[in-house]
Amino acid sequence: MDRMPERIDSKFRFVLLAAERAEQMLRGARPKLEIPDKKATRIAMHEIANDLVEWDFGPAPEPVIEEEELVEELEPVEEIE
Repeated sequence: MDRMPERIDSKFRFVLLAAERAEQMLRGARPKLEIPDKKATRIAMHEIANDLVEWDFGPAPEPVIEEEELVEELEPVEEIE
């Protein structure tokens, strides 16, 4: 594809979106573009390039707890003699 919408930040994301959209079409979703003699993957790529597919980045990931913070959160364990 020559053109990607500006909000797609990488070719990798473009491929992931196209794969997911193609899978939707293979499961029965109707294409948003009529392109004769094209496979679902090509149709999906054209749909995304023309910004016809809605998507977002999903929920924000949980913050990562650093190992030092994790150690501080643990309660001391009494030694058994």
